[in-house]
Amino acid sequence: MITKWANNLWRFKMENSFESAIFSSEKDKTLTWFLKQKDRSSALHPDMSDTIINMKILRKHGGELEHAIKCRCVEPCSTEDYINAIQDIITRTRIGKTWAKIPMESKMVPKISREDKRPERPFLKYHKCGSTSHLANTCTKKTKINEVQVIEEI
Repeated sequence: MITKWANNLWRFKMENSFESAIFSSEKDKTLTWFLKQKDRSSALHPDMSDTIINMKILRKHGGELEHAIKCRCVEPCSTEDYINAIQDIITRTRIGKTWAKIPMESKMVPKISREDKRPERPFLKYHKCGSTSHLANTCTKKTKINEVQVIEEI
């Protein structure tokens, strides 16, 4: 495989695919993902030992899952032991899994129509003429300045 496809473009594609692949327990099966990454890494670097390749792949798992695998396996560990440890950790714990999205309460409340939101306005009367049909700037009644009203007493 290396002698047939080992040109620069092939090497670039293999490096990109190895770097971009991040393990997700919901999408990927552990065995196929791990072996695919091992094949890519061993094709790129045929002189690397299995323990170094396994450590490179282990870094692709992420924080908590990587730490749990390192605690479970002792350093010179075989590929089979790593795969078994990963599957065991994923099935027994929530490490490496994402939480389900819970809908917000605001989405569960029925929507109020726009008409229901508006409070009814009280009738505003124009203070000079007492009419509710027009605004103050469009009042047709003439205002009397300095008008004094006389109240008759009986």
